[in-house]
Amino acid sequence: MSTHPNVQLVADALRAAGATGEIRILDDAVPTAAAAAAELGCEVGAIANSLIFDGDGSPVLILTSGAHRVDTAKVAAELGIGKLRRATPEFVKEHSGQAIGGVAPVGHPRPVRTLVDTTLDQYAVVWAAAGIPHSIFPTTYAELLKLTNGTPATVS
Repeated sequence: MSTHPNVQLVADALRAAGATGEIRILDDAVPTAAAAAAELGCEVGAIANSLIFDGDGSPVLILTSGAHRVDTAKVAAELGIGKLRRATPEFVKEHSGQAIGGVAPVGHPRPVRTLVDTTLDQYAVVWAAAGIPHSIFPTTYAELLKLTNGTPATVS
């Protein structure tokens, strides 16, 4: 599974950006923040969920703490768009190249407008998916901002 093309794309993107964390391939899938936190023995808030939303037809990636839910009305207003809604699995795959449950913050076919939940800044180590539900990598809030060219945001 470590040779899965999505994992390789994420690994290449991390290496090109000078990221410090190594991708881990897990025995079991961790498609939710709770599952990932249980597997890693960390707080659920230290898991960076990579959620693709449909913002008036354009993708918006929100990296949110696993302890939060995205307030879509609030974020839409802050972005100046009419509506921000959960994307369909097909929309997610089209814009990230990855399936729901394993979407990474990097390794997408094209750049995606990205917001990074400021709550993640309170954790020394933040964990993010690496392209499939069986993969994850450690990073930091500051590194997530750099890797994704993301904008800090209060999303809940």
